[in-house]
Amino acid sequence: MLKYAPLVWKNLGRNKLRSAITGVAIAFAVAMVCVLRMLPAALDSMLDRMSTGTRISVHNQAGLTYSLPYSYVNKVRAMPGVVDVASYQWFGGVVDEDKGVQFPNFAVDADHVRVVFEDWKIEPQALDDFEKYRDAALVGTMTMQQQGWKVGDLITLKSTILPVEAQLRIVGTIERGPFVWLSREYLEQAMLAQGFSFDTTGTIWARIDDASLVTPLIARIDETFRNSEAETASETEKAFFSNMMSSAQGYVTILLIVAGVVTLCIVFIAANTASMSVRERMGELAIMKALGFRWRTLFATLVVEAALLSTLAGAAGVLLSIGATNALRSITAGAGGAGPMNAFFVSNAVLVQTLFIAFFIGIVSGAFPAFGASRKPVAQTLREVF
Repeated sequence: MLKYAPLVWKNLGRNKLRSAITGVAIAFAVAMVCVLRMLPAALDSMLDRMSTGTRISVHNQAGLTYSLPYSYVNKVRAMPGVVDVASYQWFGGVVDEDKGVQFPNFAVDADHVRVVFEDWKIEPQALDDFEKYRDAALVGTMTMQQQGWKVGDLITLKSTILPVEAQLRIVGTIERGPFVWLSREYLEQAMLAQGFSFDTTGTIWARIDDASLVTPLIARIDETFRNSEAETASETEKAFFSNMMSSAQGYVTILLIVAGVVTLCIVFIAANTASMSVRERMGELAIMKALGFRWRTLFATLVVEAALLSTLAGAAGVLLSIGATNALRSITAGAGGAGPMNAFFVSNAVLVQTLFIAFFIGIVSGAFPAFGASRKPVAQTLREVF
């Protein structure tokens, strides 16, 4: 078959404009399919990056919108295997009421986040200041850039759920996520000044000293608060974020279906191109058969021609998707935190699958017109042509 390679290549370039347009269409479609195929792996990678195997989330069994008594914090902290615990209360602060909540912000136990979230790599001096000053705030680098803030700035957050307007000073940054943390002590005193006591929390985060204790500890926590005023639902950090992103996973499924539909459309486009190419050469094919070429040889050369065009276009599409994702990662990394884009890359598995899809498009699109043309009797073909 290799001896017919020059013939295949020459036929591929016979109508350069048509081949180029078809190749570009396949390349862009393959690039889109490649990007969509990356999404499930990217979500899993994001979940792995966002979570550890030694942190547990404890929240109200009725849902995240329901609170827990703050007394639960010390009860969980006293359990064997628990290194430390920090409460996590949604503050819902806004900079501009007309724009609403632009970033997640929480009141946390300032003197416990150092241990509970030690893997977040917050600067020690920032943590010292956060523990020392009641009005201190830690802000995610993404939010710092979006809002144009810097360390030392004074900011005001007006809560949308509590009668509190917090006057805060930024003492450091959080590299992971867009979060803003303020001290729970500040919130308690601000609520007391308004004549309200504040003895609840939204979520409790517990750090465990041994990953093997996570499952039994989850069961123990929920059993401890069973039949209480607020029953708990405890889960690993990865399970917590996975549930939070469940809607995104649904969108991924829809996008994968779209990718399948796009692939099918491209098959039809490529098949139409192959048919046009074959129809233009019907006379030549008939003469080649009359000269002694076997129909299997003609069929193979036509299919290889379509497969070669599609595979080359598919390779270009893969390179396009790699270049696009690398560029986005570089841009977001240069912006001070790559965030989820760090998990967005073309894996070897996706690369192989996408190239196979491109090859499959070529085989399917070329097989049908090639079979009909190669099997058609010589006399009948010549009568139709001439």
